[in-house]
Amino acid sequence: MKNILLLSILFTSCQIAVNDYEYVVKNKDFRDAVLNKSNGEYVELSDGYTYFEEANQDSNLGNVVLVHGYSIPSYIMETTFNSLKQRGYRVIMMDLYGRGFSDNPDLPQTDYLRANQVIELMKYRGIENAALVGLSNGGRIISKIADLNPNKVNSLFYVASAGFFEHAELSDKSVSQEEIDKFIDGYPGLSESQKNDFFNPEKFPDWSKKYDELLTHSGFAKALISTTKNLVSLDDIHNKIHSLGIPVYAFWGRHDNVVVYDEFKDRLEDMLPNRKEFFIEKSGHLPHMENQDDFERIFFKYLKIVLN
Repeated sequence: MKNILLLSILFTSCQIAVNDYEYVVKNKDFRDAVLNKSNGEYVELSDGYTYFEEANQDSNLGNVVLVHGYSIPSYIMETTFNSLKQRGYRVIMMDLYGRGFSDNPDLPQTDYLRANQVIELMKYRGIENAALVGLSNGGRIISKIADLNPNKVNSLFYVASAGFFEHAELSDKSVSQEEIDKFIDGYPGLSESQKNDFFNPEKFPDWSKKYDELLTHSGFAKALISTTKNLVSLDDIHNKIHSLGIPVYAFWGRHDNVVVYDEFKDRLEDMLPNRKEFFIEKSGHLPHMENQDDFERIFFKYLKIVLN
């Protein structure tokens, strides 16, 4: 009897632990709840519902589209979004598929999938051309947009971009349930590990709490694993961007230990030799947040030039 009771307790404990993660399905009820507590809206694009926020739709100062990185959705771009909004630029930020409030379509998480999502949203909102800002893995997405539809691109602003590494393409990009389960096993420490992106994490004490919500969304682990498995080198695309003469600006946190500049700087110089490049002091992987004043002083100086 004692053994049965012990097994029952252990089973219940395991169920509680499992149920802490990936139990939220992104259906209509989910979207309605999001809209009740947010400033954004939804549009159904070809691969699923996309959540976005927009400001200054009638502005004549120019258009800016903000594209977040690997796992944290558009809220990571809020500081830049708000600064653009205050200065009167038309600005959009969105959640890419598999992240935040947007759908988790059961599709390979390729650069094409998310770049096409951005292009479709721009078309839906009637944005013919914009300055694209890509953070971390979002740098890959804005590069792919320039490859797919360069007429949509006024300029490219890379912030701690992870798009310049060399990647060997995998032959098997499928994601198994075993891989998903193993990834979810690491969820208990994943939120806290996000603080490692910062130079001074003590300035962002509640950062990991916000990330916890993402871990409740069904399909999150699969989306991240699929993203990693679908990474390919973008050298040809960056050579194309250079040949098209698209203005390129690159920002790096001086103390970034996530995207380490020295690991690809020579390749970057070969591909995009005409870029303007800036190193932001007192910041790690998120210079637009950690040293907002220095970042925005430079960012808005050049944004005004390209959108003039």
